This record gives sequence, C-alpha cells and structure tokens, in this order.
Amino acid sequence: MPYGKVDELAINTIRTLAVDATFQANSGHPGAPMGMAPVAHVLFNKFMTFNPKNPDWVNRDRFVLSNGHGCMLQYALLHLFGYKVTIDDLKNFRQIDSITPGHPESHDTPGIEVTTGPLGQGFANAVGLAIAERHTGAVFNKPGYELINNYTYTFFGDGCSMEGIASEAASMAGHLKLGNLIAIYDDNHISIDGDTKCAFTEDVSKRFESYGWHVQHVENGDTDLEAIEKAIAEAKKVTDKPSMIKLTTTIGFGSKLQGTGGVHGNPLKADDVKQVKEKFGFDPAKTFAVPQEVYDMYHKHAAEGAAAEEEWNRTLEKYSKEHPELAADLKRRLNRDLPEGWVEKLPTYKPSDPAIASRKLSESVLEAIHDAVPELLSGSADLTGSNNTRWKNAVDFQPPDLGIGDWSGRYLRYGVREHAMAAVMNGMCAYGTIIPAGGTFLNFVSYAAGAVRLSSLSHQRVIYVATHDSIGLGEDGATHQPIETLAHFRALPNMMVWRPADGNETSAAYYMALTSKHTPSILALTRQNLPQLEGSTLENGIKGGYTVLEDKDAQITLVATGSEVSLCLEAVQTLKEQGIKARVVSLPCTEVFDAQPKEYKMKVIPGGIPALSVEVMSTLGWEKYSHEQFGLNRFGASGPYKEVYKKFDFTPEGIAKRAKLTIDFYKDVKPLRSPLDRAFEQLI
Repeated sequence: MPYGKVDELAINTIRTLAVDATFQANSGHPGAPMGMAPVAHVLFNKFMTFNPKNPDWVNRDRFVLSNGHGCMLQYALLHLFGYKVTIDDLKNFRQIDSITPGHPESHDTPGIEVTTGPLGQGFANAVGLAIAERHTGAVFNKPGYELINNYTYTFFGDGCSMEGIASEAASMAGHLKLGNLIAIYDDNHISIDGDTKCAFTEDVSKRFESYGWHVQHVENGDTDLEAIEKAIAEAKKVTDKPSMIKLTTTIGFGSKLQGTGGVHGNPLKADDVKQVKEKFGFDPAKTFAVPQEVYDMYHKHAAEGAAAEEEWNRTLEKYSKEHPELAADLKRRLNRDLPEGWVEKLPTYKPSDPAIASRKLSESVLEAIHDAVPELLSGSADLTGSNNTRWKNAVDFQPPDLGIGDWSGRYLRYGVREHAMAAVMNGMCAYGTIIPAGGTFLNFVSYAAGAVRLSSLSHQRVIYVATHDSIGLGEDGATHQPIETLAHFRALPNMMVWRPADGNETSAAYYMALTSKHTPSILALTRQNLPQLEGSTLENGIKGGYTVLEDKDAQITLVATGSEVSLCLEAVQTLKEQGIKARVVSLPCTEVFDAQPKEYKMKVIPGGIPALSVEVMSTLGWEKYSHEQFGLNRFGASGPYKEVYKKFDFTPEGIAKRAKLTIDFYKDVKPLRSPLDRAFEQLI
C-alpha cells in the first residue's frame, strides 16, 4: 500500500510526543526523534514482528537504539504500539522512579532490549543479539521447524560512528557475515559541538563496505518513505552480509532550529513548540495528543504480531512432540534455569592435590561443565592460549562457508577487540538463550570498562574470565600488571569480582557466576601456580569469605585474596616462630561476602584483634575489611614473578613484619572494633 495521510499523521505524532516530553521535563534530546520518526514508523509498522502483550517472545525482532539519548523516539513507539508504557509514563519522562529514564534501561521498561546511552554500546549489543539468533537457530531449528529466525535492527548516529567500540563490533559483524543484522545510520551531520565537519569527515559508507557490510544510501530520510521501505527490503534480501543503510536526515525536523546543534540536546522553546505543532496540524494548546487513527493503525500491526506469536506457539507445540528434549532445553533456557545435575560436575580439590594456576583451574571447570551447561558460550579477545577459555574439541562460532566452524559453535574468536567483546556478550545474554563468558588479561578488562559497567546496570549474566591478575604475571611488566583494576570493578554496583585462592574457590566462583541470574562476574585468575588450601570448600567459597585458618588465641587476622592467601598461611608460620599467633581469612568476593548475615561476617572478621589485608594491588577499599592494608599503590615491575614479589616485599617475611607492626600499633586500643562494625549501612 502507498503511504498516505495517516502515515504522515503517525510520524508527526511521534515527533510531537518527543517535543512535549522533553519540553515538560525541561531536559532531553528532541532532535533525533524528530529526524528519525519517518524511518522508525516504516521499520516498526512495515517490517518488525513483535507482540507488545508479550515483550519476551523469543522470536520477536529486536530493536536497539544505540543513540540512546534519542529515547523519546522509542518510548513513543512503545506507547503507540501498546506496550505497558502509558501516556502518563511519557509525561514522567526523566523523572524520579519513572520507567522512562533519560536513556533506555532494559530492566526498567517493557520493550527495551538492552541498556544504551554511552554511544556505540547499543551497536555492539545489536551484533551480540544477531550472534545469539544465529547460534540459537543453529541449535534448535530442525527441518520443517524454523523456530528462530528473527532480525536485529539498530539505529545509530554520528556519535556512535565515531566511537571505537562501534568500529570493533562492525568489523566483527562483517567477518561473521551476520545477514540477520540491519543497522540504520542517522546521517544528520550534527553532534553536540555542532556540524560534524569540525571533527568527523570520513566516508562511513566506505568504512562499512571495507568491513564486509552491504551498504545503501537513502538521500531523503525526512519524507521519502518509499525509499526507506525499499532500502530495508533490499537489506533483508542480503543474507550473507550485515547491512548498513545510510539515512540522511534533518535533525529536529520541523523546528526553527532544525539542522543545527541547538536542537540536539536541548528542549524546544515554547514558541518553537507552538509553531511545530501548527506546522504538523496539531492543536498547540494540547499536549501529548495522539489521534485515534494513529492508535488504530499501530494496534493493528501489534495484533498481527500477536497472531504471529500464536502461530509460533502452535509450531512449538508440534516441535515439542517431535523434538521433546530440544523443546524442553529451549524452555529451560528462556526461564534462565540451569540444567539439573550440573553442579556435581564442578571439580573439587583436596589439600594434597598439586598446585595449579587459577587460569588452569578455570579451564578445568569449563572442561567439566560445558556438556552439562549447553547455553554456556566461551571465547577470548585473541588470548585463547593464555586465558585457557577453550575446552577440548570445542567448535568455533563461524560462518559455515569459512570451513573453520559453524553457527552452532560455542567458542567465539573476538579478536583484539576487548570493548566490543564485552558489549557483544551483553547483547548475547540479553537474547535470553545464552550465558556468555569471554577472556582477556585482567588489565585489559579496563579497555572494556564502559560495557562492563552496562553489564552490571542491565543485570546481565555475563562472565569475564580475567587472567594474569597481578604482578604475578611477571616479565610482561607494569603495562600488563593490574594495580587499580580490582578496586575499580569492586566499586561497581551489582558486579561480583572473584579472586579465587585455589581450585575449590574457582569452582565456587563459577557456581555463583552461573546461578546469579541478574549479576555479571569478573574472575581474576593467576598465571602462577596456587596450592590447594586446607579449609577450602565449595560451600565456604560461595559465601564470598570464610576463615581458612582459625586460632582462638590469635593476635591478628590476616585477610587476603587469590595468590596472597597461601602467602599469608606461610606468614603464620613465620609469626609462630616469633611467638605470635594469627588467623587467616580468604575473601574471594567482597560483593558476595557483604551479602552474608552480619553475625557470620563478624565471626569471619571479628573485633578484639586487628585485621591486616594483604593483596598485591591497590589498597583502596580494603579499609572496609581491615584496620591496616598491605598492598601496592604504585606500578609493578618486569621480571620473573617471584623476584617481582620479593622486590615489593610480598613474602611470608614481609607480611609477618607488617603483621607485627599492626599488632604493636593497636595493642593499646581497647576495645578494638571489627572494621565491619559500622554506624550505618550504605545504600545498595
């Protein structure tokens, strides 16, 4: 059908809703929604399949607004199509406790797939969603049953195009030939600083062509709806490449300030709001107006989506009879439940077992559980041999025609793209059928910090396998030795940072990472061998902190993580020779330990004697768990790891010396409170 007046009315309704919401909030970005309303209308109403009554239907088409500042575009669409986003929610745009925050948050708003805002993140999330569709389809689709075949669409702007993460992800998507991914580039030539000619003059189309994308250009994204529709239809025909449509638009279309930076991040002035509404045929005296014929048109498409889901459910019912195990597996994954019996596969260790690096212990976990947990997909940012993230006989996730893997493969080669890896994993997890794990050196998780933060904010069950976790990596030197990294990520809300001291603690870290449905994890793992500890068990490890060595007559508590726990146990013997008794606590995950009952925590780190923390990196944050801190508040050094430890006095003797100084310093402080004993609880 050709486009008519109701289509124009719908597009202008989206625009005026964005204008009203940003004006009422006196905050927000009206420009992008006004410019992108035409393509949003065509995409959502002509191409996308979804059911607003069930936003979690697995085979829905996914939409990601990478330029998340334009979120009033998406909120307006969600409302108009009948998601649980009311007109009052639009009126509460950017207000406290609303479901329409200043940038899209997936855990807050029905219909939002991923949390976006920091530019480029959503683009990489979309790549992850497309990867997840390819893999899930390869696993579950059978002859006569194409259960999984959805598309992923993303809008991105000039700012996203400038971000390195989008370049990394676009390169990866091109290599993987993700023909189920269509990205629409809002080419409006405006950023906050003004015209992009001041900083961004490259040919984005040629760049995407070089990545292996199918590229088109729609020159009039403001009014040429037929050209927009044709371009999207052409993109869907290309199945062996991702598609990018360069859509030239006018930011703030209809405003007095259209085409300028003035309409990018500022609400329109009152007189501009008035003239925009008059221009588009709306009553300036009315706000948040939606003509009934617009609701009717969009609700008709929503009903078609609901019918598509009903048909899909009938197909699933037939599929369940022919492939009962696969159907049960799909349903289990969508419920975020883990398979029965997987916990028994976790390796456990005795103190007499040999010393092993925790990166190798992690590899043993993956080797042991990968068959039992089929939704676990692993990978590495070009450090497979160092991260030990690939189990034997793993199949790579690759386009089948390359001959080096297939879509059902469970090992991803992310290349040297740490930031994209993290954001891609966020997208994979958001799809609902995959638990992704990805490896790099701990120091280079910092490269991915923006995406790691969004893992936490959006409650994604993502696992970061972060090896070479300290000065213990040795010869590579200070550039590769993390100092501040754990302090940074421990400060991140809703993030479990694990630094296991032995095999049982490593298994505990994986247990918690996999069973925590809404929390990501960083596993900080050693290059050097670690002995198996007396007193270490899976049950103790999953508490986040426990007493490794008890002594009722102890004069000091040594609190440590990872490789320093065994050093503290050696230091106890050194202290014993001096007539000093000590107890040792392992604290592999402060986030999990903090969640334990206070009574338990006070037994682990009691008052009455001083506590000394020992960790070969920044002491920041350790004052919460210790009276004194022994750490490294400077960069490391290049050399054999034992010599590096010795250089900084991280030896049993060095720890014992500081323990004695701590005892002497606090001997006259009576009563000595536990560092855990605080006047009030922090907001969490």
